[in-house]
Amino acid sequence: MSPFVESRRGSRILMFWLLAGLVVLLDQATKAAVRVVSPTTGYMGTLIPHVIDLVHVENTGAAFSIGEGAGSLFVIVALVVACAAFFFICTNDVPMSLTISMACVVGGGLGNMVDRLMRGSVTDFIATAFMDFPVFNVADIAVTCGIVMSFIGYIMWERSLPPEER
Repeated sequence: MSPFVESRRGSRILMFWLLAGLVVLLDQATKAAVRVVSPTTGYMGTLIPHVIDLVHVENTGAAFSIGEGAGSLFVIVALVVACAAFFFICTNDVPMSLTISMACVVGGGLGNMVDRLMRGSVTDFIATAFMDFPVFNVADIAVTCGIVMSFIGYIMWERSLPPEER
C-alpha cells in the first residue's frame, strides 16, 4: 500500500473523492433512468403508496425552484463548495465521519452541476405523496443529509479539540 493511502490525511482524501464520485454516479444514473422511462415531464407512477410518487420535473433553479434561470451561479457555487470542502479536509485532522458528510454535500452539488452544464436544467423525480413538497432527486438528498450531518459533525469535532486549538 502506498504511503499516501496509509496516512490519515490520505485516507480522508481518498474517502472524500470516492464517496463524492459515488454520489455523482448514483445521482446521474437515477436521473438518466428517469429520462429514459419518462422522456417528457409529468407523473410517472407511485413508488411507495401514499409516501413517494415519481414525477419527472426539469428544474432550472435550485431547491424549491429558487433562483429560476440562475444555473451559472449554481455551477460556480458548487465548484466553490467542492474546493472549500476539499481544502478543509486536507488542512485539518477531521474525523472520517465529517469527511463522509462533506463528501455527500460535494457529490450532490456536483451531481446537480453536471445536469446544469449538460442539460441546462436539473432532473428531479422524487415527490412526497403525503405532503405538498417540491420534487427532488438523489443529489438533493445527499446535499441535505450531508449538510445536517456536517453541522453536527463539525460541532462535535470542534468540542473535542483542546481549547487552544479551537
